[in-house]
Amino acid sequence: MPFIKTKDDTDIFYKDWGKGQPIVFSHGWPLSADDWDAQMLFFLNHGYRVIAHDRRGHGRSAQVGDGHDMDHYADDLAALTAQLDLKNAVHVGHSTGGGEVVHYVVRHGESRVAKAAILSAVPPLMVKTTANPGGLPKEVFDGFQSQLAANRSEFYRGIAAGPFYGINRPGVKASEAIIQNW
Repeated sequence: MPFIKTKDDTDIFYKDWGKGQPIVFSHGWPLSADDWDAQMLFFLNHGYRVIAHDRRGHGRSAQVGDGHDMDHYADDLAALTAQLDLKNAVHVGHSTGGGEVVHYVVRHGESRVAKAAILSAVPPLMVKTTANPGGLPKEVFDGFQSQLAANRSEFYRGIAAGPFYGINRPGVKASEAIIQNW
């Protein structure tokens, strides 16, 4: 499997298919590069080079205990684009991946970037503070951590069976294959 190594010695898995102008996909939490397969196949069949990576701590990338912040994610994306020598790339980021793309452009500049598509990106700060009164209470994130510690598999299945794919909305038919893919 293809990996790059970051400056802090973290192995980052990636997919790299095709030739042409590169489109780089950055996934949301807690997904992986695999969640972009349909989009990657579409653009591959339209003459693009498509790249997606598993963010550190996700999928096949190193399961490290530190570096889970936007600066590290942006630096990891910069390492990927540099090691693959991507130029004139279109960056597509969803949720946490959107924040990653924005941080990448801010920290590393636009010299390798043609365009950026930011889809339902996380804000720079999600926790409610006096400076960010519209954020979520810290207890929400504490609850996520408690649920993960109590039963990781059930926590992730509940996300896949609910809000991430809209299966929790009236009239939407659940796809057991999508849920199990997690």
